Amino acid sequence: MSKVLIIGAGGVGTVVAHKVAQHPEVFTEVMIASRTQSKCDAIVKAIGNPNIKTAKVDADNVAELVALFNSFKPEIVINVALPYQDLTIMEACLQAGVNYLDTANYEPKDEAHFEYSWQWAYKKRFEDAGLTAILGCGFDPGVSGVYTAYAAKHHFDEMHYLDLDIVDCNAGNHHKAFATNFNPEINIREITQNGRYWEGGKWVTTKPLEFHKDLTYPNIGPRDSYLLYHEELESLVKNFPTIKRARFWMTFGQEYLTHLRVIQNIGMASIEPINYNGMEIVPLQFLKAVLPNPQDLGENYEGETSIGCRIRGVKDGKERTYYVYNNCSHQAAYKETGMQGVSYTTGVPAMIGAMMFLKGLWKRPGVWNVEEFDPDPFMEALNMYGLPWHEVFDGDLEL
Repeated sequence: MSKVLIIGAGGVGTVVAHKVAQHPEVFTEVMIASRTQSKCDAIVKAIGNPNIKTAKVDADNVAELVALFNSFKPEIVINVALPYQDLTIMEACLQAGVNYLDTANYEPKDEAHFEYSWQWAYKKRFEDAGLTAILGCGFDPGVSGVYTAYAAKHHFDEMHYLDLDIVDCNAGNHHKAFATNFNPEINIREITQNGRYWEGGKWVTTKPLEFHKDLTYPNIGPRDSYLLYHEELESLVKNFPTIKRARFWMTFGQEYLTHLRVIQNIGMASIEPINYNGMEIVPLQFLKAVLPNPQDLGENYEGETSIGCRIRGVKDGKERTYYVYNNCSHQAAYKETGMQGVSYTTGVPAMIGAMMFLKGLWKRPGVWNVEEFDPDPFMEALNMYGLPWHEVFDGDLEL
């Protein structure tokens, strides 16, 4: 059907490439590009399809990106590089006339702060160019937004408490003293900043990991869950204005939190450059270099993830609750793609989003979050391509 270019050769990029390669009827030509081309070549070798092309590109360099886009001429770029690089890739897409999809919103490299405003500012330029940009098409953000749109379309007249408590529970065990499930630099920046949630028409700020409670996860049981800020809250309260409260929860084990406190206390979570032996280094970037690579966790990873949305609102004048979720086995993900479940749950939706675009189902000039499209074909595809979902009506949401 069309050409696709994947930028990024980490764990998520690996999953995207495997899933795209499984559907040549949609993705007729595929290229994987990264700063390190040998990583792309290794993915192609693992997939076993020599027809997949690879390339070296610096995703911070607009001119390099434009040259690559003009050479390969993709219909859509799937950006699974670093969030710092979203804007340069979007700019290159505009200059080369290419459609765009990512899995995480932009954040500046020198500030632990992320919001959609920087990318939403591109809306008119994409509209004028007749190009589509799909933002946040991983799991959270991504499937979490599709779940919410599906609930609004089929199960509620008004959603009031998107105790969107996007219950993101990783109940696996990777047998490492300390490791993060995706890029350590991004992960640690995310969870060490202040939390935020939406209530009563305004944002409420909390201290990092200030609030927590036990939530019960299907097939897993109760886990201590912490209130964080996550980017999809920003778009969901905008696109579903009846929501009175929206929050995001994530589970952490005590051993993980103890390591995190030590990392912060000794200054290794800092993003401020320091001088070391005449060289300028960023402590968090150095820490990333010595921590286990999330791509290497899959082989011995046990257990599963559980991610979903717990929603309370009104249907036909009566209050109702709705819980929609997916559980993903780390070992099943590894057997299929060589990656663990956290990479899998992000990479599969990115492939599906690109598929929705190429089939003309999610094609609309401008810049859009996933919940602004029809959720039904995406929900159907989740069941078909590895992330089946389950529903609980009128149960106890514990919130």
